[in-house]
Amino acid sequence: MSVTSSSDGDSGWQVAGRYSADLVPKPAAHPQGTTVELRDLFFNVPARRKFLKTANTEFKHIDRMLRRAALGRFDVAFRLSHDGKVVRDFARADNEQARLARVAAVLGDGFAEHCRWVELSRAGLHLCGWLGLPAFTRGTADMQFMFVNGRPIRDRVVTHAVKQGYGDVLHHARQPAYVLYLTMDPATVDVNAHPTKHEVRFRDSGKVHGFLSHTIREALAGQDAAQHRVTAAGNAQGAAQLRPVHTASHSYSQPSLGLQVREAAGHYARLAEPAPQAAAAMSAVNSVADSEIPPMGYAKAQLHGIYILAENAAGLVLVDMHAAHERIVYEQLKADRARGRIAAQPLLVPVDVAVSEPQADLAEAQADTLTQYGFEVTRSGPHTLTVRCVPTRLADVDIEELLRGLLARMAEAGSAQDIEALDDERLGDMACRASVRANRRLTLDEMNALLRDMERTERSSQCNHGRPTWVQLSIKELDRLFMRGQ
Repeated sequence: MSVTSSSDGDSGWQVAGRYSADLVPKPAAHPQGTTVELRDLFFNVPARRKFLKTANTEFKHIDRMLRRAALGRFDVAFRLSHDGKVVRDFARADNEQARLARVAAVLGDGFAEHCRWVELSRAGLHLCGWLGLPAFTRGTADMQFMFVNGRPIRDRVVTHAVKQGYGDVLHHARQPAYVLYLTMDPATVDVNAHPTKHEVRFRDSGKVHGFLSHTIREALAGQDAAQHRVTAAGNAQGAAQLRPVHTASHSYSQPSLGLQVREAAGHYARLAEPAPQAAAAMSAVNSVADSEIPPMGYAKAQLHGIYILAENAAGLVLVDMHAAHERIVYEQLKADRARGRIAAQPLLVPVDVAVSEPQADLAEAQADTLTQYGFEVTRSGPHTLTVRCVPTRLADVDIEELLRGLLARMAEAGSAQDIEALDDERLGDMACRASVRANRRLTLDEMNALLRDMERTERSSQCNHGRPTWVQLSIKELDRLFMRGQ
């Protein structure tokens, strides 16, 4: 091992050798800074060599360690060489732009383009860093970096808190990406809980967990529509491979080969005439400046009874109407719950629901809980419940199915406290059942009302299962697909 260091770039010192007796300081020329060099690491313990993997695998471990260090110390420059070739070269990052550039160099441009800066202090805790947007998720946890007082850690409490913060917008099979820095009183965290120092023990883990999950949840809730984009796949080569799709049936008849050219032109001219609603929507887009067009734009059409096609200032917006409506209803139900009670609506004709005797007993015992969900349920027999009121926002759904599902979830919980813990899941189920279904035809007014609701709703870019509710294709991306200008 050798350590060579100079504080002024003029006179330096070095210690080098295999044994401690050899480590005598000697003058040495060296630029300002310190170089630590190790060679033949296992010369005295050859048995350890058999635990080494391939050179490529071991180098990846070293590379990950360096990338983690580079994210932890922006005030330090790092360079990594392998087989005489510089693999990583991170300059000092002294400003916000330079720090984000280093993050992009470590995690890739995709993360840098789809992240959000978060910073908050509360009760002696300070959190800052970059959160990957819900549209940018991973199949593995390879882009999760957390630092506590500057130390990189992998802690279960922290990991669970962050995942919970993403809970309403993350698909269950995906992992979030983030680079976060938590600062706290060193006396409230034990860094010697694990030999590798990667795990820590918090004096008040509940406080830390709550702070992290709440901060991340609120940061993700505050994102607006303009910040979310999904880039269209495709380049010149890919676009050249696209082929038109021929459907088996159409809403119009194609002209026969016997028609004269002028008659055929007249036929297509009639097809090109917009319907009154479509004309109104196009007029709305064309009559205002880009800056006045809402972020989600104006609806143009509905595709296969599933997707809404809308035009905004950037280009084309595609909306999954069920997923979008599900998020809207879910947030409305949560808002109702936060006000103390979900609004209820009396049924014109009470509905009798056949249940098992244990379910009837549970409904009778948890009548107050059901009332909080917006149900008025009474027991009318050993195996029968009578429903007189239902949640106002869910008045059009299958009441029997909804009530049985709610009772089943309450039976799983077993106690009022557990039931409250499952509230979000239950409300999510209720929202899913209340959302518009596929193949339901909407008018342009209904589609535009849904777009405006999306703009007003927190976390509207994902449904509560974590799936995206809409994507944006810019004019430039559409031009690329059709090779315009090439």
